[in-house]
Amino acid sequence: MDVKKYFKKSGLIPAIITDAENGEVLMLAYMNEESLQKTLETGYTWFWSRSRQELWNKGATSGHFQKVVEIYSDCDDDTLLIKVIQTGAACHTGNRTCFFNRIK
Repeated sequence: MDVKKYFKKSGLIPAIITDAENGEVLMLAYMNEESLQKTLETGYTWFWSRSRQELWNKGATSGHFQKVVEIYSDCDDDTLLIKVIQTGAACHTGNRTCFFNRIK
């Protein structure tokens, strides 16, 4: 699969990660061509760290891996929705999801 079409507008695209079983939004991260390709090849999520400027495999340090079930692109091919089986917490804080700070 040629992943270049997803990066025509930008070198990074957002990837929304959801629980494949219940649809819960777990996190949002960014992917570049290499991280998307590695995700497709390995079946586990890989992202681009904007702060560290490096690839990272979700769970490599924490053991909280994300096994990919399905990947969808939006209508403009510039955002991904990745459905995963989450092992442990998705958030680096230890919370299941990164979206736990209620604003309203």
